[in-house]
Amino acid sequence: MHIISFKKLKDFSIKDVNARVGLQDWYKRSKKADWQNFSDIKKTFNSVDSVGNDRYVFNVKGNHYRIIAIVRFSLKRIFIRWVGSHKEYDKLKDIDKL
Repeated sequence: MHIISFKKLKDFSIKDVNARVGLQDWYKRSKKADWQNFSDIKKTFNSVDSVGNDRYVFNVKGNHYRIIAIVRFSLKRIFIRWVGSHKEYDKLKDIDKL
């Protein structure tokens, strides 16, 4: 899968260095993946949730952090829409529109 934009992961890992290893692991595993559907994502990340409108929420580092991404299976693209802590995630509204 091609990940757009790595910069969001990088910027957040600079802001919160405790997230760096978890975000790097997510990136490496996602980049190697060849997902065809939601079931394939679940095989890679068991705790991923679909929140509608092609948005998926990934738990990172034991659910301390979250990534919201649009996954376009036919294009083999992951568009990172948001990266943050679980606490920050709980404050978000309209996740399916990010």
